[in-house]
Amino acid sequence: MLKLCFFLCLIYWVRSDEEEKCPEFTDLNLGDALSGTELHVQLLLFTRENRDCAERLIEHNVSASEYLNTNKKIVFVIHGFRPTGSPPAWLGDMKKLLLSSEDINLIIVDWNRGATTVNYKTAVENCRKVAEILKNYIDQMLVGGASLDSLYMIGVSLGAHVAGFVGQKYKGKLARITGLDPAGPSFTGEPPEHRLDPTDAQFVDVIHSDIDGLQYFKCDHQRSVFLFLSSLKNKCDIIAYPCDSYLDYKRGKCVDCDAFQPMSCPVVGYHADRWKKLLIPYSSPTKAYFDTSDKDPFCMYNYLLDITTWNKSMRRGFIRVKIIDNAGNAVEAQMNSEASTFQQYKRVKILTGFYQDIEKIAKISLTFSTKTLIGPNKKLRILQMKLKSLNKPKRLQLCRYDFVLMENTEVTFKPIPCSERGT
Repeated sequence: MLKLCFFLCLIYWVRSDEEEKCPEFTDLNLGDALSGTELHVQLLLFTRENRDCAERLIEHNVSASEYLNTNKKIVFVIHGFRPTGSPPAWLGDMKKLLLSSEDINLIIVDWNRGATTVNYKTAVENCRKVAEILKNYIDQMLVGGASLDSLYMIGVSLGAHVAGFVGQKYKGKLARITGLDPAGPSFTGEPPEHRLDPTDAQFVDVIHSDIDGLQYFKCDHQRSVFLFLSSLKNKCDIIAYPCDSYLDYKRGKCVDCDAFQPMSCPVVGYHADRWKKLLIPYSSPTKAYFDTSDKDPFCMYNYLLDITTWNKSMRRGFIRVKIIDNAGNAVEAQMNSEASTFQQYKRVKILTGFYQDIEKIAKISLTFSTKTLIGPNKKLRILQMKLKSLNKPKRLQLCRYDFVLMENTEVTFKPIPCSERGT
């Protein structure tokens, strides 16, 4: 009995020791944020060989790593400001999806001690210190056979600027930096050397999902992360359209992407770098705009509505579009917030986005509205209507000719392929 007890106790302690070998992301709380935290950085390495048990890299002895393979791509994920101290909610999904997408070295940069504080300025000041520490690790990786061409940094909020500072230290030779809604306060309007900049890596892509950075707690600040995660699931592509402004994009002025043929428009997220060669002709950073649905996978199915009217008098208003399949299933487009101006014999292009796609459109419904509450209803006389799929440009354009839209009256018709009329 004594021998058996000793044996069981020994097994218990071995298992406990194994559990201690799996370091985890620092978990703090609001109390820590209120009292403030001293900067401490740990790098947690995950690979396909140790998906569920991180290996903590040793700062001055990276070569001692059991799992780091410097012949493979090295991806750093850097979080941002943590006012509550808890680990980022998206961290688990990021790890799982990145390792599923590609056989890489995934390094989670944990600087929660230093980012957890109610004093945002303190976290900002720590960004450059984190970058210096990361450079120390990277220098050792380079000695061990890694290449700057294989280093990719994904930075969230303040983490985006940390990545930028690291990139500056290597004179923009890192392979890629992705900034997920880079923090605005303390960085907006600053010179390039004080923030993430397009010159900080060979390819820099940024997803801006929060234009009012002062409202930190709004969900749109985190939306950039979830858009990026969605791109790793490969359910659909979120297509972005290079354009000078969002208004021009919504007016359908930038949706042809001729310069990007034969690969069409760039996509948002992890696979954006497939289009970097197509962006080389642009001498300045390229802005691209896109719309999303309100839930994962966030994709919109965009169509371009091209209308030529023959009213003698100008009309201003909105057109609601609905597409219907043979079974009667209907999908309605999100209507633009800006009214279109219709003039005689002038084409008007309207970008319309649907939450679902219909491969074979049997019918189209259009409704014209001026949204005015007084006065008689207006008519919109349509000389020609074209509807073109932007996500699937090889589909035939659908047309309709010579019809009238009475205000606030839905008109449903069966379209014909535009080629049948020689257009």
